[in-house]
Amino acid sequence: MAVTLDNKLVVAISSRALFDFEEENRLFEKGNDAAYVQLQRDRLDVPARPGVAFSLVRKLLAFNSPGHQRVEVVVLSRNDPVSGMRVFRSAKAHGLPSVQRGVFTQGRDPFRYLRPLGAHLFLSANGDDVREALHLGYPAARVLTESVQASQANPMEVRIAFDGDAVLFSDEAEQVFQAQGLAAFQQHELDKAQQPLPDGPFKPLLAALHRLQQAGTSEGMHIRTALVTARSAPAHERAIQTLMSWNIAVDEAMFLGGLDKGGFLREFEPDFFFDDQTGHVTSAALHVPAGHVHSGIANLSPR
Repeated sequence: MAVTLDNKLVVAISSRALFDFEEENRLFEKGNDAAYVQLQRDRLDVPARPGVAFSLVRKLLAFNSPGHQRVEVVVLSRNDPVSGMRVFRSAKAHGLPSVQRGVFTQGRDPFRYLRPLGAHLFLSANGDDVREALHLGYPAARVLTESVQASQANPMEVRIAFDGDAVLFSDEAEQVFQAQGLAAFQQHELDKAQQPLPDGPFKPLLAALHRLQQAGTSEGMHIRTALVTARSAPAHERAIQTLMSWNIAVDEAMFLGGLDKGGFLREFEPDFFFDDQTGHVTSAALHVPAGHVHSGIANLSPR
């Protein structure tokens, strides 16, 4: 029988999102490719420190058991194959021996391999690759490598927080806000409260997480999700109605009405937070692992 990733939640992740390769990356960005490769060769047997998305990956893989492989993590990297050896050795050293698949393109575009993988999520520190992945229709975020590490307080829960507009939902309402202001936005959402918002780029990931949770696990792992949005009442209603129309429930919903999200995220303790607003992501990264979703009208011009 052919090997397939069908019916699995597939996460594609770059080496810098999974491990802390920032020192090595500084050499690479200086254009000193030979020195970069040599440094990776010299450190083949030195496990890299866990990166920003390590906790998310480790917990998702904990949903697997010998009889049920529900999650697949594939390294998708611009690194060279030698550096790929260090990635796999680091994964094994940190207790992730099931990270066994990878594509290393030595500087070429890696995002084109998302299609044969059928990825539900792509995490990378490379903003260009993330934008291309989103353009192709895959949930993707640029990992802020300066983010703090995830809390270790909830070892049996994968905690993921999502912004709403332009992330889980389309940017339809955000376009009204940007063009006409808050009052027009509130009226627009009141008028359309019973009309579900169109899907956003991360709806497929939320749906895949929902399926994973519904499948259950003998390992005692659970998923806890949160909607963390600048919306407030009465605009909250359309967001909830949209989730109801998907038959997907989130565990927590925070309608913050423009309050800074960082402190609330610190209390929720997610393994990762996704937002389209660079200001929100930068604030969140002071408290939790965070990634920028280059989607929607807010990302059409520099801010």
